[in-house]
Amino acid sequence: MSLILPFHQLFSRRRAAAATALLLCAITLMMAAGAHAANVNVAVAANFTEPAKEIARLFESKTKNRATLSFGATGQFYTQITQGAPFQVFLSADEKTPKKLTEGGLASADSLFTYAIGKLVLFSANKTLVTGEQALRDAKFNKIAIADPATAPYGAAAVETLKALGIYDALSPKIVQGANIAQAFQFVDTGNAELGFVALSQVIARQGGSRWMVPANLYSAIRQDAVLLRSGEGNEAAKAFLAFMKGPEAAKVMEKFGYGTP
Repeated sequence: MSLILPFHQLFSRRRAAAATALLLCAITLMMAAGAHAANVNVAVAANFTEPAKEIARLFESKTKNRATLSFGATGQFYTQITQGAPFQVFLSADEKTPKKLTEGGLASADSLFTYAIGKLVLFSANKTLVTGEQALRDAKFNKIAIADPATAPYGAAAVETLKALGIYDALSPKIVQGANIAQAFQFVDTGNAELGFVALSQVIARQGGSRWMVPANLYSAIRQDAVLLRSGEGNEAAKAFLAFMKGPEAAKVMEKFGYGTP
């Protein structure tokens, strides 16, 4: 029997071998890429929901690492973290809570930084209701929504504003509290409250309604700090995410949503 293959068979076998080699190479590269990609679990203050989603998409596109986001009230996240919640990074709505975590040994003090400065807005879906602070003084509404001031910095800022204007006691019976700023906005958006104090980021792209940008001198600056949690110290994706938060692409997103940047 002849061991010499016809040319066309030999060519076909060589082409098949080359294709197999290319496929194996592609699989190897994909496995290598997967080995280097990692995941970071990020606890995000509710007011920062939309910018965080956009930043996470950019982060994944640039680094191939993935940021899994959870949203809620800063005070509630603090409790969860102290109880061992599986987060590696915390984007807070204030500066006090991350500091408390570092003081308690639950976060890295060296990683602490201000990533955004929030802005408070009085908003109504009714296009004529909010006419500046006079809308609060006239009090021609049944309910005004705020976030829980005990756990949400934007809620605390709302209370500060009302007290600075000298009308907190008068409006106190009309206040309805959301667990966080997202729920406070939902009350206003659905009409369960005629107006409410919300984050600028929640309404900056919204058409219609009426709003009043609360003067910064009426409430303490809402400096929002980020920190690397102890559980994230060995997670390269967590460190990369915080580095990305300090970069120009993240800053551009934050400015688009109405946040000040340090």
